[in-house]
Amino acid sequence: MDYLIVALRLVLAVFFAGMIGFEREKHKAIIKGTAGLRTHMLVALGSALLTILSFYFLEVYGVIADPGRIVSYIILGIGFLGAGTIMSYKDRVVGLTTAASIWFVAALGICVAMGLYVIAIVSTAIALIVLELWRFEKDK
Repeated sequence: MDYLIVALRLVLAVFFAGMIGFEREKHKAIIKGTAGLRTHMLVALGSALLTILSFYFLEVYGVIADPGRIVSYIILGIGFLGAGTIMSYKDRVVGLTTAASIWFVAALGICVAMGLYVIAIVSTAIALIVLELWRFEKDK
C-alpha cells in the first residue's frame, strides 16, 4: 500500500466534503450548533479512513474480510449522525438537507478511498448543483 496515495485520498475526501460543508454554512442552511463545514469534512475523512483500513487489513495481514461490510456499517452509522441534525422548529421540520449532505459526504469519502476520483468529482459537482437549485427554489 502506497502511503502517499493513501494520504492523497484522505486529503481529497476532506476537500470534496469541505465544498459541501462550505455550501451548507455559506447559505446559513444550518441551525447554530448543527453540522457544518468541519462536521462534513470529518465525516468524509472518517469514512475514507475506515474504507482504506478495511482494504489495508486485507492486503497487509491477509485477513479474510469483506471490505463491503465496513462500507455498509459506515452508511448505517452515519444515518444516526444525520438523524441528529433533523429538528422540529416552529411547526416545520428542518435539517433534512443537511442530514442528506452528511450521508452523501460519507459515501463520497468511501468513493475517494476506493480511488474512484472521477465519480467523486462528478458526484460532488452534482450535489453542489442540487444544493444551489434547492436554494434558488426556496428564495422564490
